[in-house]
Amino acid sequence: MVIYFLLIGAIILLDQLVKFYVVHNVPLDTSYDFIHHVLGIAHIRNYGAAWNIFTGQRWLLYIITIIALGVLGYLFKKMWTNWMYALGISFIIGGTIGNFIDRIRLGYVVDMFQLLFINFPIFNVADIALNIGVVIFIIALLRDDNND
Repeated sequence: MVIYFLLIGAIILLDQLVKFYVVHNVPLDTSYDFIHHVLGIAHIRNYGAAWNIFTGQRWLLYIITIIALGVLGYLFKKMWTNWMYALGISFIIGGTIGNFIDRIRLGYVVDMFQLLFINFPIFNVADIALNIGVVIFIIALLRDDNND
């Protein structure tokens, strides 16, 4: 079980370190090519959630996050012996906490990764972790369904 807590901590730490670097080295509302025509490094403030939904709804986002962390904690406690579920939930918890720290500390989330080959919202390490966690969790669910 310790490995999952270490993973959660590593995700939070990496997320906060990358955000710290961007805030201190990339001017606000600018973007630089990192990998030409593929990936840019930007510095934007996201006052909402994914795709800017609930923009300006800080308290609603706080409540949703606290409820989500409670549900995730319950699921983790119930499923931690299944490594695939535990791994997916750990990624989701790490990403959720990473963005929640920004919301509490700053009132917005710092986003920095911009896909240059497609029109896609700018995102951060926490968002990547959330998506990885959801994919792993869905794969675990599908594997369970196939074993019935």
